[in-house]
Amino acid sequence: MPTRHRLLAVVVAVIWGVNFLAIDAALAQFPPMFAVVLRFVVLAVPTLLWVPRPEVPVRWLLAYGLGFGVLQFAFLYAGLAAGMPTGLASLVLQSSAPFTVVLGAALLRERMTPRAVVGLALAVLGLGVVGWSRADAGAGLLPFLLVLAGGLGWSLGNLGSRLARAPKPLHLTLWMSVVPPVPMLALALAVEGPARIGDSLHELGARTGLLALAGLAYTAVIATVVGSGIWTWLMARHPAGAVAPFSMLVPVVGMSTAWLVLGERIDVVEAAGAILVIGGVLVGSRTGRRARPAPAPAARQVTPASLPCRT
Repeated sequence: MPTRHRLLAVVVAVIWGVNFLAIDAALAQFPPMFAVVLRFVVLAVPTLLWVPRPEVPVRWLLAYGLGFGVLQFAFLYAGLAAGMPTGLASLVLQSSAPFTVVLGAALLRERMTPRAVVGLALAVLGLGVVGWSRADAGAGLLPFLLVLAGGLGWSLGNLGSRLARAPKPLHLTLWMSVVPPVPMLALALAVEGPARIGDSLHELGARTGLLALAGLAYTAVIATVVGSGIWTWLMARHPAGAVAPFSMLVPVVGMSTAWLVLGERIDVVEAAGAILVIGGVLVGSRTGRRARPAPAPAARQVTPASLPCRT
């Protein structure tokens, strides 16, 4: 990759890392399930009006939207609202990579490379260390498990996105935003209730409300449209193994900005777990070099580098 393209990949990682601060701002005003509704409505309305529907089977569009849009963000936002630190959430959400590797092997019969197995083991060990540290510190496992479930939802969305095989991936990403609003609104009304939702819409002109609206705008426009647009452009021009490792800068940026802006700190054990997670995904995403071309295998090989990386 030329230096200019590497810098673009770093810019995307920074955009996605800062996105966790934007989510934190939105959750300061809106209840979590309703915040997910607003996040996707901002994209769904202009998408329905101006973006052609991607030429993919509806079932895979729905699978992508339900996994990536509904399950990932419902659990992520619930975990953050339950007390998961913003920076650690950006790390734990990377569990989507090992989850996708395992699900791809189990459901799509994709063959895991030895390197992917080693990377998966390191990442799982790192997540276990972070979870153990949270429980040992008395912070409770529930927020951690909720964000972990968000990573599983992302991985299910990855499978739907992969099976869709969209000729225009950005169109698929935008149309995915059409799926979550209705089920998430039903969930918000059932779990949070009309009264709590109505209260969150009051005083939007106050500082907290304005920050929440700015956070929603950042998440929808900057993180999704700009970030995913640049990422899709890079993935179309370079091997996945050259681009995907840059996504591991996301938790680095997320944890750093949470420390700088929110004053969040992590202990030594959590830092060790973070290094294991990041190192595991990086190990699994390296494709290596072959001395000579190998015959095409009967089953696809899968590594975390082959996965869509959108936040």
